[in-house]
Amino acid sequence: MNGVANTLAERTALVGYLPVGFPDLPTSIDAAVELVENGVDVLELGLPYSDPVMDGHTIQKATQQALAGGFRVRDVFTAVEAVRARVEAPVLVMTYWNPVVQYGVARFADALRDAGGAGLITPDITPDAADDWLAESERTGLDRVFLAAPSSTDARLAATVQASRGFVYAVSTMGITGARADLDAKARALVARLREAGATGPDTISACVGVGISTPEQVAEVLTYADGAIVGSALVTALAEHGVPGLARTASALSQGK
Repeated sequence: MNGVANTLAERTALVGYLPVGFPDLPTSIDAAVELVENGVDVLELGLPYSDPVMDGHTIQKATQQALAGGFRVRDVFTAVEAVRARVEAPVLVMTYWNPVVQYGVARFADALRDAGGAGLITPDITPDAADDWLAESERTGLDRVFLAAPSSTDARLAATVQASRGFVYAVSTMGITGARADLDAKARALVARLREAGATGPDTISACVGVGISTPEQVAEVLTYADGAIVGSALVTALAEHGVPGLARTASALSQGK
Protein backbone atom coordinates (compact mmCIF):
# COMPACT_ATOMS: atom_id res chain seq x y z
CA MET A 1 0.00 0.00 0.00
CA ASN A 2 2.63 2.54 1.00
CA GLY A 3 5.87 1.41 -0.58
CA VAL A 4 8.34 2.01 2.30
CA ALA A 5 9.41 -1.62 2.54
CA ASN A 6 9.36 -1.94 -1.25
CA THR A 7 11.48 1.18 -1.67
CA LEU A 8 14.08 -0.04 0.80
CA ALA A 9 14.08 -3.52 -0.72
CA GLU A 10 14.83 -2.05 -4.15
CA ARG A 11 17.68 0.29 -3.20
CA THR A 12 19.41 2.13 -0.42
CA ALA A 13 17.42 5.25 0.28
CA LEU A 14 17.72 8.90 1.19
CA VAL A 15 15.01 9.79 3.72
CA GLY A 16 14.26 13.51 4.03
CA TYR A 17 12.60 15.24 6.98
CA LEU A 18 10.69 18.52 7.01
CA PRO A 19 8.13 19.85 9.50
CA VAL A 20 4.61 20.42 8.21
CA GLY A 21 3.56 24.06 8.31
CA PHE A 22 7.06 25.57 8.02
CA PRO A 23 7.34 28.29 6.97
CA ASP A 24 3.62 27.91 6.19
CA LEU A 25 1.43 25.01 5.13
CA PRO A 26 1.41 25.53 1.33
CA THR A 27 5.18 26.09 1.23
CA SER A 28 5.83 23.01 3.35
CA ILE A 29 3.86 20.94 0.84
CA ASP A 30 5.80 22.39 -2.09
CA ALA A 31 9.04 21.81 -0.20
CA ALA A 32 8.25 18.14 0.41
CA VAL A 33 7.49 17.65 -3.27
CA GLU A 34 10.79 19.30 -4.18
CA LEU A 35 12.65 16.84 -1.96
CA VAL A 36 11.29 13.92 -3.96
CA GLU A 37 11.92 15.64 -7.26
CA ASN A 38 15.54 16.13 -6.22
CA GLY A 39 16.43 12.62 -5.13
CA VAL A 40 14.76 11.91 -1.78
CA ASP A 41 13.23 8.42 -1.77
CA VAL A 42 11.12 8.48 1.41
CA LEU A 43 9.56 11.53 3.05
CA GLU A 44 9.40 12.07 6.80
CA LEU A 45 6.96 14.87 7.59
CA GLY A 46 7.17 16.16 11.14
CA LEU A 47 4.10 17.03 13.17
CA PRO A 48 4.98 20.22 15.10
CA TYR A 49 4.75 19.77 18.85
CA SER A 50 5.22 22.14 21.77
CA ASP A 51 7.66 19.89 23.65
CA PRO A 52 10.00 18.33 21.05
CA VAL A 53 12.47 16.71 23.42
CA MET A 54 14.51 14.95 20.73
CA ASP A 55 14.79 17.86 18.29
CA GLY A 56 17.72 20.23 18.13
CA HIS A 57 17.57 24.00 17.86
CA THR A 58 17.06 24.16 14.09
CA ILE A 59 14.02 21.90 14.05
CA GLN A 60 12.62 23.32 17.28
CA LYS A 61 12.73 26.82 15.82
CA ALA A 62 10.96 25.69 12.65
CA THR A 63 8.24 23.79 14.51
CA GLN A 64 7.69 26.72 16.85
CA GLN A 65 7.17 28.94 13.83
CA ALA A 66 4.68 26.45 12.42
CA LEU A 67 2.76 26.39 15.71
CA ALA A 68 2.81 30.18 15.92
CA GLY A 69 1.42 30.27 12.38
CA GLY A 70 -1.63 28.29 13.46
CA PHE A 71 -0.67 24.68 12.71
CA ARG A 72 -3.29 22.13 13.76
CA VAL A 73 -2.95 18.35 13.83
CA ARG A 74 -5.42 17.99 10.98
CA ASP A 75 -2.99 19.96 8.78
CA VAL A 76 -0.64 16.99 8.68
CA PHE A 77 -3.29 14.93 6.89
CA THR A 78 -3.90 17.77 4.46
CA ALA A 79 -0.18 17.90 3.75
CA VAL A 80 0.22 14.15 3.30
CA GLU A 81 -2.73 13.98 0.91
CA ALA A 82 -1.48 16.95 -1.12
CA VAL A 83 2.06 15.57 -1.36
CA ARG A 84 0.89 12.10 -2.32
CA ALA A 85 -1.25 13.61 -5.09
CA ARG A 86 1.92 14.98 -6.66
CA VAL A 87 4.64 12.36 -6.03
CA GLU A 88 4.87 8.60 -5.67
CA ALA A 89 7.32 8.48 -2.76
CA PRO A 90 5.98 7.03 0.49
CA VAL A 91 5.25 9.55 3.26
CA LEU A 92 5.84 8.79 6.93
CA VAL A 93 4.75 11.15 9.68
CA MET A 94 7.16 11.75 12.56
CA THR A 95 5.22 12.60 15.69
CA TYR A 96 5.57 12.58 19.43
CA TRP A 97 2.92 10.40 20.99
CA ASN A 98 0.87 12.91 22.95
CA PRO A 99 -0.70 14.59 19.88
CA VAL A 100 -1.82 11.18 18.62
CA VAL A 101 -3.41 10.32 21.96
CA GLN A 102 -5.12 13.70 22.14
CA TYR A 103 -6.48 13.31 18.61
CA GLY A 104 -7.51 9.71 19.24
CA VAL A 105 -5.27 6.83 18.17
CA ALA A 106 -7.88 5.13 15.98
CA ARG A 107 -9.05 8.42 14.50
CA PHE A 108 -5.46 9.44 13.76
CA ALA A 109 -4.69 6.10 12.12
CA ASP A 110 -7.79 6.29 9.94
CA ALA A 111 -7.03 9.85 8.85
CA LEU A 112 -3.42 9.05 7.99
CA ARG A 113 -4.39 5.95 6.02
CA ASP A 114 -7.12 7.84 4.15
CA ALA A 115 -4.67 10.61 3.28
CA GLY A 116 -2.31 8.08 1.70
CA GLY A 117 0.29 8.11 4.46
CA ALA A 118 2.64 5.19 4.96
CA GLY A 119 2.80 5.18 8.75
CA LEU A 120 4.36 6.80 11.79
CA ILE A 121 7.81 7.37 13.22
CA THR A 122 7.31 7.62 16.98
CA PRO A 123 10.45 8.78 18.81
CA ASP A 124 9.11 8.83 22.35
CA ILE A 125 7.34 5.49 22.73
CA THR A 126 8.77 1.99 22.83
CA PRO A 127 7.02 -1.14 21.58
CA ASP A 128 6.18 -2.31 25.09
CA ALA A 129 4.29 0.95 25.69
CA ALA A 130 2.55 1.06 22.33
CA ASP A 131 -0.26 -1.51 22.54
CA ASP A 132 -2.86 0.89 21.15
CA TRP A 133 -0.67 1.88 18.22
CA LEU A 134 0.34 -1.70 17.48
CA ALA A 135 -3.32 -2.68 17.30
CA GLU A 136 -4.37 0.30 15.16
CA SER A 137 -1.45 -0.05 12.78
CA GLU A 138 -2.36 -3.69 12.28
CA ARG A 139 -5.96 -2.72 11.59
CA THR A 140 -5.06 0.00 9.11
CA GLY A 141 -1.92 -1.51 7.57
CA LEU A 142 0.24 1.46 8.52
CA ASP A 143 3.96 1.21 9.13
CA ARG A 144 5.34 1.72 12.62
CA VAL A 145 8.92 2.93 12.86
CA PHE A 146 10.44 2.70 16.33
CA LEU A 147 13.82 4.09 17.35
CA ALA A 148 16.90 2.14 18.43
CA ALA A 149 19.77 3.80 20.27
CA PRO A 150 23.38 2.76 20.95
CA SER A 151 22.41 2.37 24.61
CA SER A 152 19.65 -0.15 23.84
CA THR A 153 20.10 -3.63 25.25
CA ASP A 154 20.16 -6.63 22.93
CA ALA A 155 16.74 -7.62 24.23
CA ARG A 156 15.37 -4.13 23.50
CA LEU A 157 16.81 -4.19 19.98
CA ALA A 158 15.24 -7.57 19.29
CA ALA A 159 11.86 -6.33 20.51
CA THR A 160 12.18 -3.18 18.41
CA VAL A 161 13.01 -5.14 15.27
CA GLN A 162 10.08 -7.47 15.86
CA ALA A 163 7.60 -4.64 16.43
CA SER A 164 8.75 -2.27 13.68
CA ARG A 165 7.37 -2.23 10.16
CA GLY A 166 8.88 -0.20 7.33
CA PHE A 167 12.28 0.20 9.00
CA VAL A 168 13.99 0.66 12.35
CA TYR A 169 15.27 4.19 12.96
CA ALA A 170 18.85 3.77 14.19
CA VAL A 171 19.88 6.87 16.14
CA SER A 172 23.49 7.54 15.18
CA THR A 173 24.42 9.47 18.32
CA MET A 174 23.22 9.90 21.85
CA GLY A 175 21.47 13.25 22.09
CA ILE A 176 19.30 15.60 20.04
CA THR A 177 19.08 16.08 16.30
CA GLY A 178 21.39 18.42 14.44
CA ALA A 179 24.06 18.37 11.77
CA ARG A 180 27.48 17.22 12.99
CA ALA A 181 30.85 17.32 11.30
CA ASP A 182 31.57 13.69 12.19
CA LEU A 183 29.07 10.89 12.47
CA ASP A 184 29.31 8.89 15.65
CA ALA A 185 31.05 5.58 15.03
CA LYS A 186 28.41 4.03 17.27
CA ALA A 187 26.02 4.14 14.32
CA ARG A 188 27.87 1.39 12.47
CA ALA A 189 27.98 -0.77 15.59
CA LEU A 190 24.29 -0.17 16.24
CA VAL A 191 23.30 -1.24 12.73
CA ALA A 192 25.45 -4.36 13.10
CA ARG A 193 23.59 -5.19 16.31
CA LEU A 194 20.26 -4.64 14.55
CA ARG A 195 21.38 -7.01 11.80
CA GLU A 196 22.11 -9.62 14.43
CA ALA A 197 18.66 -9.01 15.89
CA GLY A 198 17.07 -9.66 12.50
CA ALA A 199 17.02 -6.31 10.69
CA THR A 200 18.45 -7.59 7.43
CA GLY A 201 17.47 -9.36 4.23
CA PRO A 202 14.51 -8.93 1.86
CA ASP A 203 11.97 -10.52 4.20
CA THR A 204 12.89 -8.68 7.40
CA ILE A 205 13.06 -5.13 8.66
CA SER A 206 15.42 -2.51 7.25
CA ALA A 207 17.66 -0.22 9.30
CA CYS A 208 17.98 3.48 8.48
CA VAL A 209 20.39 5.81 10.27
CA GLY A 210 19.51 9.33 11.35
CA VAL A 211 20.60 12.21 13.59
CA GLY A 212 23.62 14.21 12.48
CA ILE A 213 23.78 13.43 8.75
CA SER A 214 24.32 16.61 6.75
CA THR A 215 26.63 16.01 3.76
CA PRO A 216 26.69 13.82 0.64
CA GLU A 217 29.83 12.17 2.00
CA GLN A 218 28.04 11.22 5.22
CA VAL A 219 25.09 9.87 3.22
CA ALA A 220 27.48 7.74 1.19
CA GLU A 221 29.25 6.51 4.33
CA VAL A 222 26.01 5.51 6.04
CA LEU A 223 24.74 3.71 2.96
CA THR A 224 27.76 1.40 2.97
CA TYR A 225 26.28 -0.36 6.01
CA ALA A 226 22.64 0.76 6.40
CA ASP A 227 19.54 0.62 4.22
CA GLY A 228 18.82 4.32 4.43
CA ALA A 229 20.26 7.67 5.52
CA ILE A 230 17.90 10.15 7.21
CA VAL A 231 18.57 13.87 6.87
CA GLY A 232 16.62 16.51 8.78
CA SER A 233 18.35 19.58 10.19
CA ALA A 234 20.41 20.26 7.06
CA LEU A 235 17.23 20.34 4.97
CA VAL A 236 15.34 22.51 7.44
CA THR A 237 18.27 24.94 7.50
CA ALA A 238 18.32 25.11 3.71
CA LEU A 239 14.60 25.84 3.59
CA ALA A 240 14.84 28.48 6.33
CA GLU A 241 17.81 30.28 4.80
CA HIS A 242 17.29 29.87 1.06
CA GLY A 243 13.65 28.93 0.51
CA VAL A 244 12.38 26.11 -1.66
CA PRO A 245 14.99 26.66 -4.42
CA GLY A 246 17.80 26.37 -1.88
CA LEU A 247 16.20 23.29 -0.39
CA ALA A 248 16.05 21.69 -3.82
CA ARG A 249 19.76 22.35 -4.35
CA THR A 250 20.63 20.84 -0.97
CA ALA A 251 18.50 17.75 -1.58
CA SER A 252 20.04 17.25 -5.00
CA ALA A 253 23.55 17.50 -3.54
CA LEU A 254 22.73 15.04 -0.74
CA SER A 255 21.28 12.58 -3.23
CA GLN A 256 24.67 12.39 -4.91
CA GLY A 257 25.76 10.33 -1.91
CA LYS A 258 23.43 7.49 -2.84
